[in-house]
Amino acid sequence: MTGSPNDARTGTGNAAVAQRLDSDPAEADAVPRPPAADDRTGSADDRTGTGGEGIGAGGSAPVGPARRNWAGNVRYAARRYHRPATVDELRRLVAGAERVRAVGTGHSFNRLGDTTGDLVSLAGLPATFQLDRDRCTVTVPAATRYGDLAARLHAQGYALANLASLPHISVAGAVATGTHGSGETIGSLASAVAGLELVTADGDLLTVDRASDGDPFAGMVVSLGALGVVTRVTLDVVPAFDIRQHVRLDLSRADLDAAFASAYSVSVFTDWRAPRLREVWVKQRAEAAPLPADWLGTTAADAPRHPVLGMPPQNCTPQLGVPGPWHERLPHFRLGFTPSSGEELQSEYHVPRAVAAEALAALDAVADLIAPVLKVCELRAVAADRLWLSPHYDRDSLAIHFTWVADAAAVLPVVAAVEERLAPFAPRPHWSKVFGLAPSAVAASHPRYADFLGLLRRLDSAGKFRTDLLDRYFPR
Repeated sequence: MTGSPNDARTGTGNAAVAQRLDSDPAEADAVPRPPAADDRTGSADDRTGTGGEGIGAGGSAPVGPARRNWAGNVRYAARRYHRPATVDELRRLVAGAERVRAVGTGHSFNRLGDTTGDLVSLAGLPATFQLDRDRCTVTVPAATRYGDLAARLHAQGYALANLASLPHISVAGAVATGTHGSGETIGSLASAVAGLELVTADGDLLTVDRASDGDPFAGMVVSLGALGVVTRVTLDVVPAFDIRQHVRLDLSRADLDAAFASAYSVSVFTDWRAPRLREVWVKQRAEAAPLPADWLGTTAADAPRHPVLGMPPQNCTPQLGVPGPWHERLPHFRLGFTPSSGEELQSEYHVPRAVAAEALAALDAVADLIAPVLKVCELRAVAADRLWLSPHYDRDSLAIHFTWVADAAAVLPVVAAVEERLAPFAPRPHWSKVFGLAPSAVAASHPRYADFLGLLRRLDSAGKFRTDLLDRYFPR
């Protein structure tokens, strides 16, 4: 673990330290939304650097009452919004701030990224790209969108092992919150992090990496933005590969494990209105044998599908078994199109794969509450990792994801009912989605909770990066 001298207030520190980082959601380009949402963080205006506030690189402005997250359910309480053009400018800003948070594409559904101090976009920092073919890594700015990174990597003959369902999200924001794709042998996006660079509370530039920093590094990857502001991330890469995507219909829940084991990445969609599972999105390596016609008693979709009924399938990546590059098949949604439904809330809980059947059976008792406020529920398999605050720490997981209607008053009581039913299975929430689990339950479900709390107190003793949500779940 290395840091530069504490001279950020004059900007004379070493801003060129290579690959290492850590933080909270750092800004990338926009996540597309319906036209009425242009006042939201991650709106189309951010592509030109205006962010809805007339801010270019190196600028600052009052946040204003209209700045919201992507879903529109959080109005930011910050006083000012900044878009530094250099790392040294960022360091001076952080060193002089009382409270500060980085903000990214805004694809977060709770107040994890909110602050009463300053919001910082990293989209104005230099857009560097460093591919190390010998180490099989790539180092990119924190604000890089996965979709943009993937296209550039593929052109160089490389890939990431996995991607989330939407390629619009920023690298730093996704890894800081434990965001994942699907694949029972594949870890979350954070599991690919080999190095981090971050600006700490006093303005120093700190670098950490997996090889040199070992166990403490594992505490800094899924950091919730609580340890500093990310500037660069180093990720593992693999040789590029092709994927075929098939959609199958009407899976028996008894065959869920067999479905997960059948392909490189598998996602299962249900609406909790019937005992069988509505759709299975099977993403096979192109060299794998095609699925048999009667695969697990399902039938093949005869036209492209969208996970949310009524939404246009043109928003989704190609299906019907047509092979194509990994980055154009592993996500469900296409870059440049609205992901999911665009007007929604989201929750997600991760339980051990070993009790997946029991957890789903427990939810059957509240299916009549879930269905009326649900757009779609997605089930995914995620491999275990060793990252302290990861939802998948030390256990292979079933991720149970709910895309809700955009009505908090109707949804929150159902969230509470879901959490009550899942309580016997030690559910771990997705850190940036809607949840209301008791702090004691969250602490008990994360074996390295106390270690992270110690790291948090050491790196941010004054609480510069804290938010109300962090204070609730990680009290001082």
